[in-house]
Amino acid sequence: MSLRSGLRRSKAAAAEVATARQAASLLLGYPDEDLLARLPLLRAAVAPLAVEIAGPLGRFLDHLETTPLTRQQADYVETFDLRRRCCLYLTYFTHGDTRKRGMALVQFKHLYTRAGMTLTDDELPDHLAVVLEFTATGDAARGERLLTEYRPGLELIRLALEDRNSPYAAVLQAVCATLPPVAATDRETVLRLAQEGPPGEDVGLDPYGALPFAPPEYIPQPSTGPHAGASR
Repeated sequence: MSLRSGLRRSKAAAAEVATARQAASLLLGYPDEDLLARLPLLRAAVAPLAVEIAGPLGRFLDHLETTPLTRQQADYVETFDLRRRCCLYLTYFTHGDTRKRGMALVQFKHLYTRAGMTLTDDELPDHLAVVLEFTATGDAARGERLLTEYRPGLELIRLALEDRNSPYAAVLQAVCATLPPVAATDRETVLRLAQEGPPGEDVGLDPYGALPFAPPEYIPQPSTGPHAGASR
C-alpha cells in the first residue's frame, strides 16, 4: 500500500469516527422536535459507517422514529436525570462531588475555549454530548484524549444502560466502538467504581442504585470497533 493510499484511508477513518461521534452527540441530547426533524439526515449520515457503529445507531434511530416524542422525553429524564449510574457527566464517575471535579471542569472548558468552542451557561463541559461534539467538530486529538482519560466512566454508563435494557445503550455502544479496546487498567477502574462509587460517596451503600455491578459479568470487554487491535 502506498503512503498516499494509506493517508487517504486514515483520513477516511477519521472522518467516519467524527461522523459517528457527531451523530451520537445529537442523539444524547434531550429529544425534541428539532431532533426528529434531523432524523432523515442522521440516517443518511450513519448508513455508510462501519457495521459496528451503523448497526447500533440505526437501531436507536428506529426507536426514535417509532416512539412518541412525549414518551422519549419522559424516558430521557428518567434515565439520565434520575439515575446516577446513567448520568452523562464524565467527571462525576472519576471525581464524584469533590473539589477535584471543579478543577477538571475548568480544564475541559479551557480546552474548548482554545478550540474556539463556546458553551452556553446551561451546559456543563463534561456532558458526554458536549465532549463528543468537541471531538467531532473542535479538536479531534484533544477530544480523543478526553474520551480516553474518562473511558471508565464511559464504560460504566454503557453498562448501566445495558442493565436497564435502555434504547440509549445502543448509542453508547456505537461511541465505544469508535475507541480502542478497553485497557486492563481501565477494566480494573470500572470494576472498582462499580463496587465503591465515585469519590465522596459512602462505600457499601450501593451508590449506583438497586441493581449492582458484580464481577466478572460486567467487566467491559474489548471493543470490536475500527480501532480494535490498536495499541494504546
